[in-house]
Amino acid sequence: MTAKSPATDQSRPGTGSDTVPPSVRAAASWSWRLVVIGFALYALLMVAERLQSVVIPCALALLGAALLRPLVDKLEGLGVPRSLAVALSLILAIGMVAGILTFVIDRVVQGVPLLTDQVAASIKQIQGWITDGPLHLRQNQIDSISNSLVEAVHKNQSALTSGALTTATTAGEIVTGGLLMLFTLIFFLYDGTGIWRFVTRVIPRGSREKVREAGRLGFASLVGYVRATVAVAAVDGLCIGIGLAIMGVPLALPLGSLVFVGAFVPIIGAFATGTIAVLVALVAKGPVYALIALGIIVAVMQLEGHVLQPLLLGRAVRLHPLAVVLAIAAGLVLGGIIGALLAVPLVAVLNTAIRALTGDSHEIEEELEEEGVLDPDE
Repeated sequence: MTAKSPATDQSRPGTGSDTVPPSVRAAASWSWRLVVIGFALYALLMVAERLQSVVIPCALALLGAALLRPLVDKLEGLGVPRSLAVALSLILAIGMVAGILTFVIDRVVQGVPLLTDQVAASIKQIQGWITDGPLHLRQNQIDSISNSLVEAVHKNQSALTSGALTTATTAGEIVTGGLLMLFTLIFFLYDGTGIWRFVTRVIPRGSREKVREAGRLGFASLVGYVRATVAVAAVDGLCIGIGLAIMGVPLALPLGSLVFVGAFVPIIGAFATGTIAVLVALVAKGPVYALIALGIIVAVMQLEGHVLQPLLLGRAVRLHPLAVVLAIAAGLVLGGIIGALLAVPLVAVLNTAIRALTGDSHEIEEELEEEGVLDPDE
């Protein structure tokens, strides 16, 4: 028998691959895989950024489909053809949005003159405090500050003009994106399942059905999330609007509508838009009313966080508050306000889809059926 050379004996301790501890080998194996995944995600984000004028309308259309899909399915179950059910649902949604906008604009038109008068009175009070209060500024100093502000505006007139042109361009992009979103929404409502099956044809056959099931459950969780978010936003806007109206704050109902829109960004949205209501109360009614308005907003936020969200968001949809905050922060950094709006729904869908891919999808399906966002007959 020929003896093995010590240089070629890889099984001896301290030689060959045995010199690397198993934990290091496992870490290295995970590391290169994570690097590949990271590069893939980075490339996906770069593509999404370049195509944001297409990606954002499609994402918003998906949210709209999650909101209107239950109504379309209900009408179809009553015997209405699906194409007609889609048309009726869209007409109802567009009519409601148009009615709310008309009401808000009418309230703004009626409330702005009163707010203007109150702001003018507040400015006079501030000027009196500046001249007669502890600062003891002279009137000529105040006039000098005012003239400096006017001069600064004139010097930056070109920048303001270019900003107006940019705003006009943005308005055109918004109209184009809105039309694309409406067109995409129609097809999502009419044949969303068929579109998803077509897209997943690129998945290998062995994993295709599992991916399709994960997507179906992920969309069902999105339906539950959007439904709960609309309910929470409505309560936030209604409570804050009523509170401001009772205090006699101008533009109370438009401000409540603004809070309703802001509440679609969880945790921080309603509070951020509510600060505008506090500023209006401060200017129009004084610091006492501003503090009361702040108290109302804080109370509504407590109601949202401790009662509404736990009650309306089911187990399959609910996310940890830290995950929500981090998702919103990442969305703000990557995509601004739209990114913050889309971040949490994306995390909710991914949470359910990944759970379905890596665990028992039947358990998730039962949870979604209990929450009423998934039809057992589908």
